[in-house]
Amino acid sequence: MERSDGAPALSPEPQRLVAADAAGGLALSAAAGWNQTADDWALFIERGHAFGWRDAAGRLVATAAALPYGGGLGWISMVLVAPVHRHHGLATQLMARCVEALQRDGIRPVLDATPAGAPVYRRIGFEPGFELERWEGKGGLRDEDASVDPGAATPRPAGLRNADAITRLDAVSTGLGRGWLLQAFLSRPTTRAWLSRAGDGFVIARAGHRATQVGPLVAPDEARALALLRAALAAVSGPAFLDVPVHWTAIADGLDRRGFRRQRPFVRMALGQAQTLAVPPHLFVLAGPEFG
Repeated sequence: MERSDGAPALSPEPQRLVAADAAGGLALSAAAGWNQTADDWALFIERGHAFGWRDAAGRLVATAAALPYGGGLGWISMVLVAPVHRHHGLATQLMARCVEALQRDGIRPVLDATPAGAPVYRRIGFEPGFELERWEGKGGLRDEDASVDPGAATPRPAGLRNADAITRLDAVSTGLGRGWLLQAFLSRPTTRAWLSRAGDGFVIARAGHRATQVGPLVAPDEARALALLRAALAAVSGPAFLDVPVHWTAIADGLDRRGFRRQRPFVRMALGQAQTLAVPPHLFVLAGPEFG
């Protein structure tokens, strides 16, 4: 059965996703070249508001998700539409479902938009805040990396046992209550994490579909952020992604010296308020555009 435009028919309305839909969501994000894993999709579905359109065979062909955090903000992400179904308003309707779900709970919708997406989101009321960039490169150290380390003490390995400390540092930096997210990251068997020697900063590196995702990274200043970043990149084998606010020029310089390149820009946007979103003062690398 087909629509009048020749595209396959869809379910009458978007539907709430369930745990079994994680595989279908992963198929969509992997086809788009994104970095999310099945574990990430499970979080969107179990902890957030995830919606999708299905074709006549029951396959997911479009998705969007909203993750509510403590602190009054919620992240909208995973806005994906299979190529054959684009330009029919599916993403707009899914976005509306996500916005409604967050606002119903008194939560302000936030998202990290690509340059192509930002004008679309502005038309529905999202206002821009700070800019960030995704960096892509390979892990491991080279001799010149020693010049990047400003002499901060070597960070110590951390893990799930340090979840409370990491959650406190993250909350102070971002204003968000997302301990469940950080604990989920730390619970994954391939995740690595480090705390600064003084216990005032941390970084997490977790496996992604295409590359290790480094972040979030919280530190008192850029010097200690660079020390944490050096520890994380030394432990990564293969490709790595990092999402860095453009405000942190020393982090960008350090990545450039390691041979990383800017993959794409984003802009953080929030719905319905004129005030801009400032760069969190101690957040040097984000958890990813899908998590904030």
